[in-house]
Amino acid sequence: MEKAESRQLAAIVAKAMADKKGEDIKVVEIDGISPLADYFVIGTGRNLNQTDAMSDAVQEEAHKAGFDPDHVEGHRGANWTLIDFKGVVVHIFDEEARGFYDLDRIWKDGRVLTEEELA
Repeated sequence: MEKAESRQLAAIVAKAMADKKGEDIKVVEIDGISPLADYFVIGTGRNLNQTDAMSDAVQEEAHKAGFDPDHVEGHRGANWTLIDFKGVVVHIFDEEARGFYDLDRIWKDGRVLTEEELA
């Protein structure tokens, strides 16, 4: 996936999460510090139903735009869902798991993009 496509997908993902009332959504540019992906999108849901809805919305909106995940882990009933689109890796947590895994700290060297930068 090209960097411009990854950025477009990251914006789609962040909006899909926000549309489901996801909290503390961050798009972190990591391409300069890791070969894993161009972007991580990290978001939190308040409960299991919300995190499942966020995951469904991310996959549905990405599919409509022509992007399908390469791999999904932890969906349906998990406190952390990972959706790997190759250039964009999505992490949807419940509040407890987000604090435990603390990806915000681990990837602090990445650049957090603003909504304006994604538009």
